[in-house]
Amino acid sequence: MRHATATEHEREEAVEAASLALRRGELAVLPTDTVYGIAADAFDAVAVRALLEAKGRGRDMPPPVLVSSATTLDALATRVPGFARALVERFWPGPLTLVCHQQDSLQWDLGETHGTVAVRMPDEPIILSVLERTGPLAVSSANLTGQPAATDADEAERMLGDRVEVIVDGGPSAGAVASTIVDVTGPGCRVLRLGAIGLDQLAEVLTPLEIELTDESGGAGPTDTPGQG
Repeated sequence: MRHATATEHEREEAVEAASLALRRGELAVLPTDTVYGIAADAFDAVAVRALLEAKGRGRDMPPPVLVSSATTLDALATRVPGFARALVERFWPGPLTLVCHQQDSLQWDLGETHGTVAVRMPDEPIILSVLERTGPLAVSSANLTGQPAATDADEAERMLGDRVEVIVDGGPSAGAVASTIVDVTGPGCRVLRLGAIGLDQLAEVLTPLEIELTDESGGAGPTDTPGQG
């Protein structure tokens, strides 16, 4: 079912409908501060598998996990370096995804993560309201693999409408560019995908800390790299 959010009442109904569906193990399409995302309960392996299947994506491209608070990072990740925390302080909530070492105690299956987890706190009130009710969600861009990410509910519905329980229409995306993905599991900061946050912005944080910044994105865009959204 598609839900409008033009009024406060509609927004509350949409958030509640999406939250209930996600807690039941179903999929939902939600607006984010970048592109629209397709979401599943991060701790429900069946739901995450359904998300990957809906997009036509394999386990080798696991989705990132979105959270409602920066403090949740330490519940999901371990050995988070100081420079990563500096990036969080500067860019969260916002379009920066951090690839970290995941906590060994986590009981989930996001795919072939090789002991890592990609985490982001979005800057969008609707999805933050949902996250506050559901806890961490696995969220990937709302599109079929190989097609451009949806920037409004119409595009998301066209590609995924028969595969999700709820679509929350938050209007056109505030930003049409996906998040920047950086790997912080090593001594330096490796850019895996350039997105809404540029190298110069990252360098403003990292250079004073004497942290090496390397660009390994290879020009990869939002339809050909993991961790979209």
